[in-house]
Amino acid sequence: MRFFLVDDDDVVRMMLTEIIEEEGLGEVIQTALDGSTVTDELLQMNHIDILIIDLMMPVKDGLATVRTLETYQGKVIMISQVESKEMVEEAYTLGVEYYITKPINRVEVCTVIRRVQERMKLEQSISDIKKSLRLLDLVPDQTRVENPFTEKSITTAGRFLLGELGIEGESGEKDLLAILRHLFQLERNGSFENDFPLLKNLFDQVARHQLGSDVTEAKLKREVKAMEQRIRRAIEQSLAHLASIGLTDYAHPKFEKYASRFFDFTEIRKKMIQIQKPQVFGKEKIRINMKKFIQILYFEAKRAIG
Repeated sequence: MRFFLVDDDDVVRMMLTEIIEEEGLGEVIQTALDGSTVTDELLQMNHIDILIIDLMMPVKDGLATVRTLETYQGKVIMISQVESKEMVEEAYTLGVEYYITKPINRVEVCTVIRRVQERMKLEQSISDIKKSLRLLDLVPDQTRVENPFTEKSITTAGRFLLGELGIEGESGEKDLLAILRHLFQLERNGSFENDFPLLKNLFDQVARHQLGSDVTEAKLKREVKAMEQRIRRAIEQSLAHLASIGLTDYAHPKFEKYASRFFDFTEIRKKMIQIQKPQVFGKEKIRINMKKFIQILYFEAKRAIG
């Protein structure tokens, strides 16, 4: 990966360069003291994958710089020690979703950059799958030797969606991906043409497949219960993630695209109030519809590759 660093602090630029190159995250191609020299043409000419830019700088700050970028296709990571709701809201509107806070911390820098890189790889995989589908549409059916709608492609699409939903790295992520693969197999075998499987049966079948056919009923029961808890926690995390985005910017594309599809409006609204006014709801559990979430996740994953 090729990086461009923009920060008026020499020490910050030096630290980021050392972390990126020592950790094998990529190569710092160019740096700048402020955004006055950063243009679409410069970023494209240097094939910059990730632009890391400070929010507050003299001459031309991070927001002003990002605002001028129209054709840059890479990712932007914002550095800031300022926690202004208005600035964060504008950054979200401009497409900035990733932040590194000052003072610079090696672990945080590596975590954020790796998360961005993983997202870029997933987006590229989705793009490649869609290109394959478009190409296959130009080839007569009898010459087709590969079907892009596969177990691997449904997993790739699912992983991308879970990242979008804020569940990346959650323990329930693997369970949800396993369920997507199982649903793919069921649909391929024509097992749920008219009705979606019951969650109890779905969890049981996935757990049995993971543990093996000779698993005892007691062990299977424990794993099904643990799986359900992991998935519930992951969905609750997604609800909190989307509600937080909605509080910052109700018109944010991610909030508009996913919130109403994966959750009921009342669930989203209650979570937003809970975050905004914790003294009202405290830690009261908000009811979530697990079956709806899993159904939409599967259908959205299919749509992403179709």
